[in-house]
Amino acid sequence: MMSRITLRLSGTQVLCRDEHPSLLVALESQQVEVEYQCREGYCGSCRCRLVAGQVDWIAEPLAFINDGEILPCCCRAKGDIEIEM
Repeated sequence: MMSRITLRLSGTQVLCRDEHPSLLVALESQQVEVEYQCREGYCGSCRCRLVAGQVDWIAEPLAFINDGEILPCCCRAKGDIEIEM
């Protein structure tokens, strides 16, 4: 399965493929710079707003996130999504 991730601020589109274990890895594979520290969901550095669509959580985030926010390090796109980045 392949999902299209649209980056709201630039309009850039990135494909998230089955071989990408997380949204963060998919973004990095297309040279999108994402701030992160832990890659495990506990620091919250990669936090961003999910504008449209849904994600599947690979692991429950340990960092506090507000409604409408995701941590790309511990989720995958569930179909096409748009994020504020």
